Amino acid sequence: MPLSSADLAAIWLTLKLASLVTVILLLIGTPIALWLARTRSWLRGPVGAVVALPLVLPPTVIGFYLLVAFGPHGFIGQFTQSIGLGTLTFSFTGLVIGSVIYSMPFVVQPLQNAFGAIGTRPLEVAATLRANPWDTFFSVVLPLARPGFITAAILGFAHTVGEFGVVLMIGGNIPEKTRVVSVQIYDHVEAMEYLQAHWLAGAMLVFSFLVLLALYSSRKTKMGWS
Repeated sequence: MPLSSADLAAIWLTLKLASLVTVILLLIGTPIALWLARTRSWLRGPVGAVVALPLVLPPTVIGFYLLVAFGPHGFIGQFTQSIGLGTLTFSFTGLVIGSVIYSMPFVVQPLQNAFGAIGTRPLEVAATLRANPWDTFFSVVLPLARPGFITAAILGFAHTVGEFGVVLMIGGNIPEKTRVVSVQIYDHVEAMEYLQAHWLAGAMLVFSFLVLLALYSSRKTKMGWS
């Protein structure tokens, strides 16, 4: 069999991580993106810059500071230990938090663009019909921003699947706990198991192509191209 049990375990863990992170990012990224698209506050610049930091920072830098913060002497690590949760380093929970931070801009920015493209006219019409903010969001904003949500979900999921530096720094390399596909490929290469590395790397290549194909195909359909 081309893929070993360790490879399959890494694939399953990666899909589990990416799915959970995508759901969390959509939940917390939506209000952030909506605020960034609508606000005129001076805080928009600093908040937008913080959200976009993972786009320019090396993953190892983010992973290092999260490792320090999550560790036994970090402020988050001390808090989690005080409530009996231990530390978040080298745990699946730590991977989830680190992945949420690292993939944040890939979800927030498409949503922000989608909300910004709606404009104020539909919201004004909803207000004249006495729709409350929740009705306006679910009946007007959400349907109009649907393409942005699709793009955000695809990019967030795919980016989480492809992570390496952050997950390695925070989670290490624990089988069936923190060893994701990217780390498993690294292990194969380090052990000079190039055939196994080829199978996993090839699967990642095909997956990435299909994700991008789905993304561009959906954009083409929405724009009405033939």
